[in-house]
This record gives sequence, C-alpha cells and structure tokens, in this order.
Amino acid sequence: MASRSVGELQEMEVDRKGESEESGDDETKRKSINGNVDPNQPATTGKEESPVDMDTITLDPEEEDVDLVHCRIGNIEGLEVLQKCKTLSLRQNLIKKIENLDSLRSLRELDLYDNQIRKLENLQNLTEIDQLDVSFNMLRKVEGLEQLTQLKKLFLLHNKIGNIANLDHLTGLDMLELGSNRIRILENLDTLSSLQSLFLGTNKITTLQNLDGLHNLTVLSIQSNRITKIEGLQNLLNLRELYLSHNGIEVIEGLENNKKLTTLDIAANRVKKIENINHLTDLQEFWMNDNQIDNWSDLDELKNAKSLETVYLERNPVQKDPQYRRKIMLALPSVRQIDATFIRF
Repeated sequence: MASRSVGELQEMEVDRKGESEESGDDETKRKSINGNVDPNQPATTGKEESPVDMDTITLDPEEEDVDLVHCRIGNIEGLEVLQKCKTLSLRQNLIKKIENLDSLRSLRELDLYDNQIRKLENLQNLTEIDQLDVSFNMLRKVEGLEQLTQLKKLFLLHNKIGNIANLDHLTGLDMLELGSNRIRILENLDTLSSLQSLFLGTNKITTLQNLDGLHNLTVLSIQSNRITKIEGLQNLLNLRELYLSHNGIEVIEGLENNKKLTTLDIAANRVKKIENINHLTDLQEFWMNDNQIDNWSDLDELKNAKSLETVYLERNPVQKDPQYRRKIMLALPSVRQIDATFIRF
C-alpha cells in the first residue's frame, strides 16, 4: 500500500478503507492505520477488570509527561501533585467520568482514549489544552468544551455521537476526528475557519454540504458513508487530499475548483468512467479500485498529472486484460506503483 500523507492519521489509528467498524468488536478496536494489530491495545480476555486504587500508583511531581496507560484506573483522583504536567495519558483504563483535573492548569494534552466515559464534562478549567482525545468511549454528544478555546486537535473517534454541535467557539481548531460515530448531517462547521483536517469516516452521512466556510481545509476524509454525489466542495480551494471510498458515488464530478488535489480516493464506489479530472495536474495518488472502469482510454484523464506515482485500478473490468500492468505503464509513465506492487525497472 502506498504511504499516505494525511497529517495526523498515525495518531488516529484509523483503517484506510473504513476506519473502525461501529460494532466496536475488540479485534477491530485494536487495528492501527495499516491494518495491523496495535501492540499497545490489549486483547480482551472476557473477564471484567477490577479498578486499582490510585494510592498504589507512584506519581512524580516533577514529571511533565505522565503516562498512565492500561493501569486499570477506575477513578481520576490524586493527580493534584502533577502541577508541572503538560501531557497526561490515561489511555486504556476503566474511567467512567472525567473529574478532578481542575488543578492541572499547565496541561496541554489530555488523552482518555479507550475508557468508559459517557459525558464530556469538568474540563472548563483546563483552558491551556490544545489536544484532547476521547476516542473509543461512550459519548453521545459533543459538549462541555466551551472554555477550551486553545484547542487545536480534537479526537472523538468511535463513540455514539449523533450530531456535530457545540464547536462554534473552537475557532483555532485545525484537526477534527469524528469517524465511526452516528452522524447523518454535515452541519455547524461554519466557524471552524482554521480547520485543516476533517475526518468523518464510517458515519451515516448522505450529502456533502455546509463546508463552504472551511477555506483552509487540506484533508477531507469521509469514507464509508452514504454519499452518492460529489458536490459542495467548490469553496475548498486548498484541498489536497480527498477520501471518498466506500460510498455510492456513480460519477466523478464537482472537483472543478479543487486544483491542488494531490490524493484522490474514490475506491469502492459505482463509478463507470474516469472523467472530469484532467485539470488535477498535481495528483500524486489516484485510488479507483473496486469500481466499474472498463475502457483504457479513460486513463487519458490522468495524463496531465505529471507527478502521478500511485494508481489503484484493481478489481475493475480493465484488470482482466492480460496486459493490464503494461498498459498502465505505457499510458502513465510517471507511475511507480500499480495497486499494491511497485514497478521494477
């Protein structure tokens, strides 16, 4: 698989083709970006773990980066001594409630990934935080972030969130991860003018809309939704990476203004023809596998992309041609990778 340049993808632990499934099975939950099992994510044994007493955990008051991953912590308490702490990781614990963090005024990053949290609350005093991760929890709402005006990166992957809301005040946010939730409508993003990366894979979104205010957006990932038409992207002039795989798209269109695109992923849709992209001269990666492309002349649409290095066309009718790889190489001489295999010279 070609290497991707999605700004914060490695941090998100999201599978390229569908992110994490909403079912939240433990094996899926342990998947990392490349599909391998994350060694830091424990396998579930089936037995319910008992929380530990925080008194058994030694804390260093001088430590700035505190790592309390998989310590079986049930309640957040006794952390008042960490006055110098800037990064606090409480990943993979048994925490049900965000509490007792008010005194950590120096905190810049808070990681609560993979706990049992049902509500975003008690964060109002952590005004210096610029990165918050509450992925793999049980949240149903985005709330309680009104005072976190310094927030730049917000990870809410794999919860039960039904609506995009209560983000208006986060005008400095540059990355928002809402993949694997229950979102149906793209809304309430207008004020996030600083946003550079938006991830919404594995939701229930049917229409690309209400994105006009995101002038600085460079990465948009909306894979595994219910989109049937490429539209609403005309104001995203700085968009460089667009991920639309695993939807119901039938026609490539609506990209007239997105001339800076370097990656276009429309894999696993219902597209019959490569068209309307000959103006995308900066393309480096083009993912069109698992569609219905049957005409070799369609590759003429990519000839203006002189820096094109990666093309995925497998599982299209054209792959049945015995000269499949050779024809791609002749049509697109700059390509260095066809599907998952590099070209040998």
